[in-house]
Amino acid sequence: MNEITHKRIVLFDGVCNLCNGAVRFIIRHDAKDQFRFASLQSDFAKQLLGKHHFPFFYKTDSIIFIEDGKVYLKSEAVLGIVRRLGGFWKLLVIFYVIPRFIRDGVYDFIARNRYKWFGKRNECMIPTEKLRRRFLA
Repeated sequence: MNEITHKRIVLFDGVCNLCNGAVRFIIRHDAKDQFRFASLQSDFAKQLLGKHHFPFFYKTDSIIFIEDGKVYLKSEAVLGIVRRLGGFWKLLVIFYVIPRFIRDGVYDFIARNRYKWFGKRNECMIPTEKLRRRFLA
């Protein structure tokens, strides 16, 4: 885990098509090469969350963003990620004005329906050789 100490880490549901699309989106817009990724199904994710004293009860229900030893969930994770992407995407932080319980409510609604709306894979995404270095597990 040495290389990841200075990187921003995104843990995602590896079998969710929406989540995999979000990872591809982040990679495409991450001009500073600052994000690293691992599926929530991986042993790596469980170990990392344990290292941060975070209970692994969310399983695959939430995207998790880890930065500087702090764990962010749901809408906080999404907004933290887009804020660091910069450019136009940084403007999405305007959604911070919406109370968190409302943002997380919308997030939960989408999360509950993500497989129905976007589908599900039988296995986690396998990154291309070019992208493999961005994945931690």
